[in-house]
Amino acid sequence: MTQKDVAAQALPSAPLAFTFGEPEAVLDRREVLDYVECWLNGDWYDTPLSWDGLAKLLRAGVHHASAIHFKAQVLSSTFVPHKRLSRSTMLKLATDYLVFGNAYIEEPRSKLGEGMAFSHALAKYMRRHRDLQQYGFHRNWQEVHTFRNGSICHILQPDVNQEIYGMPLYLASLHSSLLNESATLFRRRYYTNGSHAGYILYLTDPETEQGDVDELRMALKSSKGLGNFRNLFFHSPNGKKDGIQLIPIGEAAAKDEFFNIKNISRDDQLAAHRVPPELIGVVPSNSAGFGNVVNAARVFARNEIQPLQDHVGQCINDFAGDLICRWMPYRLPAVDDSPPAAPRA
Repeated sequence: MTQKDVAAQALPSAPLAFTFGEPEAVLDRREVLDYVECWLNGDWYDTPLSWDGLAKLLRAGVHHASAIHFKAQVLSSTFVPHKRLSRSTMLKLATDYLVFGNAYIEEPRSKLGEGMAFSHALAKYMRRHRDLQQYGFHRNWQEVHTFRNGSICHILQPDVNQEIYGMPLYLASLHSSLLNESATLFRRRYYTNGSHAGYILYLTDPETEQGDVDELRMALKSSKGLGNFRNLFFHSPNGKKDGIQLIPIGEAAAKDEFFNIKNISRDDQLAAHRVPPELIGVVPSNSAGFGNVVNAARVFARNEIQPLQDHVGQCINDFAGDLICRWMPYRLPAVDDSPPAAPRA
């Protein structure tokens, strides 16, 4: 060994500091939806967002899907069926409106030119023509069905950036839905893998031979995956007390943060949908509970369901030129003793 090598070994190692990932600004992508517009693709306007993506996100969060289906079923159950508009059609229409902010029904014509029963058209594939009068059903770029002019009733949730398509009101909570899904997937990987959060096995015992280290490494690898959480025996006759240590990496924090993330993301989703948690089966985490569920249902019916009924009913009745869409008040049969009120438009 040369003097240069000896001097290099004698020098203390320099401190090392590094960061994970690049710095990202918080506001650099927040305004992306302010520039959303409908691109004119040939003769048809594209949607401002991916309807296919919104359809997939419906199954991303438990509370997101539950709130949408709950409101759609309430609208369907309070709808008074008409010979030209069935309750099943109303359920499909309400689901499309709550998921995409758009709903479409078609008015077919008989050979005599008379109006027939309304039929539902899937909002995911509906597109508007450049003249904003015609509508087309675009399953893919090769299959385009153009509806008869004036045969489509378009019910949309108004948007502040464009007026061609509607936009759902829950877009602000999409990150919470995805965060909720990510937390669940993390938990699944943790239980499937057995040690997803990871740990450091710190071995400093001088009596341990290389063969023992290799066997220990193989035993740890085999303890992951299916058949995980196995007990491990390691024998070192002359080993020291702290010769082998198991240092977990964020395991306890991961367990605690899982419940916090699930609860916070759940509250964000329910706030975006304006649905009281006690109405969709959320279990309270405190001993006091959520309060009177009857009062919550009545406030929800007045502030959320009734405006939806008024908007959807007005659009359909104005399109049909007749009183087709009527609603029964949202009642709790076992609680409300007063007789049912007459249907309203």
